[in-house]
Parts: sequence; C-alpha cells; structure tokens
Amino acid sequence: MKKLFAFLTLAGILTFGFTNVVLAQDQAQAQTEQTTVGAATLEEGAVVDKGFHQVLKEEFIAGGAGFMGVILLTFVFGLALSIERVIYLSLSTTNTKKLLNQVETALQSGGIGAAKEVCKNTSGSVARIFWQGLHKYDEGLDVVEKSIVAFGGVLMGRLEKGLSWIALFIALAPMLGFLGTVIGMIGAFKDIAAAGNISATVVASGIQIALLTTVFGLVVAMVLQVFYNYSVAKIESIVNDMEDSTIEFVDILANYKSGK
Repeated sequence: MKKLFAFLTLAGILTFGFTNVVLAQDQAQAQTEQTTVGAATLEEGAVVDKGFHQVLKEEFIAGGAGFMGVILLTFVFGLALSIERVIYLSLSTTNTKKLLNQVETALQSGGIGAAKEVCKNTSGSVARIFWQGLHKYDEGLDVVEKSIVAFGGVLMGRLEKGLSWIALFIALAPMLGFLGTVIGMIGAFKDIAAAGNISATVVASGIQIALLTTVFGLVVAMVLQVFYNYSVAKIESIVNDMEDSTIEFVDILANYKSGK
C-alpha cells in the first residue's frame, strides 16, 4: 500500500509539474508580448524566435487534447515507474567484495552474531541474502545453501517488479500515436470528400495534426525504453553479483565451520 501511495504521489507530482510549467510559460509569454508591443512594433515579415519548450507546447496542443492527453498520461505513469525502479535498484546495489571481507573478519572476531550485525547494517540485496544464510547456519550448510537459493529467487522477483508495466507503456505510447494518426487521416479524407477535390490546402493541416500524435508517441516510447534498458542491465548486474558472492560466502562459512 505504501508503494502504491508513493507511486501515485510521484505520478501526481509529474502531472501537476507539467501543468505548472505550461501555465508559467503562458504567463511569461503574455508578459513578453505586452512588453514587446508597448516598446515597438515588429516589422512586417520578421521572424520571431521561439524556444524549444514553447514549440513543444504548441505542437502538443495542436495534436489535439484527446490522444495527446492519453499519451501524456502514459508518459507520466511510465516515467514514475521508471524512476521508482531506478531508485530501488540503486538501493539494492551492494559492494560485495567489501561485504565479504567484513563478514569474514566478523566471523573470525565475533562469530555468527557479529557477521549478522554486519549484514543487518549493510543495505542491498546481497547483504540480505547473507543474513538469511547466517540465520540458518545452525541447521547446516545444506540448509544454508537452499535458503540462499530460495531467498535469492524472491529478491529477483522484487527486482523485476514493475518492469512489465514499463514495457506495456513503451508499447502503448506509439500504438496510441498511430491510432490518433489513422483517425486524423480518416478526418482528412472526409474533408476531401466534403470539398470535392484533392487540394493540399484542404488536408495539409489535418494531416499535420494527425502525424503529431505519432511523433509524440514515438518520443515517449524512446524515453521510457532508455529507462527500461537501464533497469534490465542493472538487474543483470545485481543478479550476477548475487550469484558470484554467494558462492564465496558459502566457502567462507565452510572454512569457518571447519575451523580454518
């Protein structure tokens, strides 16, 4: 429930943040236009430079509130999930070499209890696996290995949690864009039928607006794809560290048990 509340909060912040930016730009633009008109009149045919955000906002509005709004929501929810995964995976990362050295030193100086404290005070998935193994030490090394494997599977599931939703938004954004384009093209052909001729001026504006939904859908998909690939690569790195370090960890426990 806490994770759901945090996710909705992050999505709301992103949505309202975007709205505030748009409103602030509108106010700034209005003030700039008033100042410019009061100071001097632009010469006929002069070109006014527009910033990237202004152009982006105008094109977004030109694409229509229906499909563009849905694409924006797709981006907001996908980005919120992506940021949550990046933060979670960063917190799940552990310096395994340092942890192994600390655990081995703690075993030699203070035994299992001291090693548990080291793992308890260390963040990351690997430290949690080590603590689980130490917790089962009294039941034998075979039980320790089985416990590590079982708990490792649970942690892998937690690491991959939410990735399927990000993949859904990556696929959904361009499809919504294409759908908006198809509907826009249907409207353009209706305009041709109503006008009775295939004049470029009749359909140019409609086609341009229709294609904007595809552009924004593809942009959303590309941005989310970067976060998705980063998350997948980070998970693979964490899993590899988990597998390699647990082998060394079991060897350390075996040496400790044999008194070496």
